[in-house]
Amino acid sequence: MTTSSLDAPDLAGQTDADQAGADPVRVAVHEAARRARTASRELALLTADRKNALLLAAADALIAAESGILEANARDIEEQTVLGTSEAMLDRLRLTPARLDGIADGLRQVAGLADPVGAVIRGSTRPNGLQLRQLRVPLGVVGMIYEGRPNVTVDAFGLAFKSGNAALLRGSRSARHSNKALVTVLRGVLSEYNLPIDAAQLLPSEDRSSVTHLIQARGLVDVVIPRGGAGLIQTVVENAKVPAIETGTGNCHLYIHGDADLDEAISLLLNGKTRRCSVCNATETVLIDEALGDAAVDRVVDALRSAGVTVHGDREGLVPADDVDWGEEYLSMDIALKVVDGVDAAIEHIAHWSSGHTEAISTRSLDVADQFCARVDAAAVMVNASTAWTDGEMFGFGAEIGISTQKLHARGPMGLEELTSTKWIAHGKGHVRP
Repeated sequence: MTTSSLDAPDLAGQTDADQAGADPVRVAVHEAARRARTASRELALLTADRKNALLLAAADALIAAESGILEANARDIEEQTVLGTSEAMLDRLRLTPARLDGIADGLRQVAGLADPVGAVIRGSTRPNGLQLRQLRVPLGVVGMIYEGRPNVTVDAFGLAFKSGNAALLRGSRSARHSNKALVTVLRGVLSEYNLPIDAAQLLPSEDRSSVTHLIQARGLVDVVIPRGGAGLIQTVVENAKVPAIETGTGNCHLYIHGDADLDEAISLLLNGKTRRCSVCNATETVLIDEALGDAAVDRVVDALRSAGVTVHGDREGLVPADDVDWGEEYLSMDIALKVVDGVDAAIEHIAHWSSGHTEAISTRSLDVADQFCARVDAAAVMVNASTAWTDGEMFGFGAEIGISTQKLHARGPMGLEELTSTKWIAHGKGHVRP
């Protein structure tokens, strides 16, 4: 029986270039992965000081290249505007001087974090004197697949580099000019520091098949992380032959309990919905306890409408809501509103419709808050805090590679530790097993 290269136990020693009629996109992705593998071996040995110095230099280089980066971003914005891309998606794509400053600051924050590589997780000495240690080690080659937001290009590189990994970056076609400009800066800094420039590589985005070739390059890529809409994530999870860490969509709820401080609850709601409606931690559904009464519901609706939010719901005067609305990640100035009969009904609604990202409660009852935290199944649960707080930078990670909604290895905002694996080291003195 003939075994295809994708089914082979290890592709690292094979090449595609000499195969007659080989798919050029597949060749490009696999060759990039092989270069990344070579680079990752050098990155794994770098000291924390050397990694930090490069990250700080990269932050400065991005600011120095501001005009070129913003010019490239303007080309992306212009192209997507002509194609009729929604304002919410344009907002995800758009770079400004302030946003570029924030991206650079993210690298500086990552540089200031403890290096996870080499950290001892646990260890012991067996009764016979055999010494065991479990250490954190890099994953190796990390494939990042993402849509729209060019800041992910730099965040992913920074976290991957600090944790000793090489990054294969597959951004969207909509951000191709921005991503190319950013990666050019990063590779330039790597070259200046005599480090392998293939620690940061931008994969082709013009052909969708590059995603398939990346997620099926078993033996060349150690893990893939999709970050984007439900369609992208589902495609990767269902078709990947490389281990995938699922980052989920954000159908995030805020439940306003019957004894909540309504002014505070409305503040949390408006921050979660309107701060940036196009991000995954935006509040998409508000559940209002019927004990608060109709006047409270009207206040919430009025506050949302005054902020420019379209309210969908099953009450008179609202845009009629159906099952699509309850399960929707709007990523726009829309929100679903439902009146529920107490905390049990709120938790039941969340259990049915939640994407497992972030759920929040506004309450003055410690018992209710504890019950909500214990029973709601999500990567992050907020008590009297906006859903917008679920973010790697806000959690002190400097940046994030994504927000994982799965339950294995990594869950919630993913920082440096989530981009490592472990290795057992055993030290003996001629130990043989009886």
